Amino acid sequence: MDFFQAMVLGIVQGLTEFLPISSSAHQLIVSRLFFDNDGGGAAFTAVTQLGTETAVLVYFWRDIVRIIKQWALSLVGKVPRSDPDARMGWWVIIGTIPISVLGVLLKDVIHGPVRNLWVTATMLLVFALVIAVADSTASQRKTLENLNARDGVMFGLAQACALIPGVSRSGGTIAGGLFMGYRREDAARYSFLLAIPAVLASGFFELADIAGKPNPDGWWPIVIATVISGLIGYAVIAWLLRYISTHDFKAFVFYRIILAIILFVLLGFGVIDSAPPVA
Repeated sequence: MDFFQAMVLGIVQGLTEFLPISSSAHQLIVSRLFFDNDGGGAAFTAVTQLGTETAVLVYFWRDIVRIIKQWALSLVGKVPRSDPDARMGWWVIIGTIPISVLGVLLKDVIHGPVRNLWVTATMLLVFALVIAVADSTASQRKTLENLNARDGVMFGLAQACALIPGVSRSGGTIAGGLFMGYRREDAARYSFLLAIPAVLASGFFELADIAGKPNPDGWWPIVIATVISGLIGYAVIAWLLRYISTHDFKAFVFYRIILAIILFVLLGFGVIDSAPPVA
């Protein structure tokens, strides 16, 4: 991967990671359509997500520090376990379990079969409809104060769907929250917090895995893509939280449907290959 492709994919990652439109799908599409490759594969995607997740850490750092502090103090009895921040610490841990377990068990599938663009196009379309139904039927009566262990697991299962390109981590998690009656803003905020341990673990795991492999392009393209994705991702977080406080998800639903149709057409006419070229 050269520097130009790394910059492009870093921009794509930053723009799409937090929107319910699937960053992995966009990286796949851009890489196959314009660069005739797999964009570094699932490992590159996981590593560059460290950049966007750093944006989450910076944006929510006060909340994160408070949650970790209260959770730790609750373990030694200095803070009641009923404390909202201490409870949030447990809900994030519980919600992370599904994607952690499935990510390990399905690693070979994640790196291989599901990175087919026919699968990606199908998931873009299917989850556009899922998000549309969730958004239109949501009661939006619950806030994060109503979060419990059961809902944490359900959020976690929704997040795990994003292991398939085209689903979207934020889209799956927010849709799950809407189905359970949570407000858009609260579902999105918990989605960002819930992603932190899963993305960091996945990113560092992949980083350690590829560190021992020959890398003819060097590390600079990966570093550049990661930094760019983080800077842009920070701005997208701020924008999205403001946007969904007064808007629904219709624009994202229409975008996903249009992108899926375009991708089906490109695949059908052979303009773009469904699988990456064999190295």
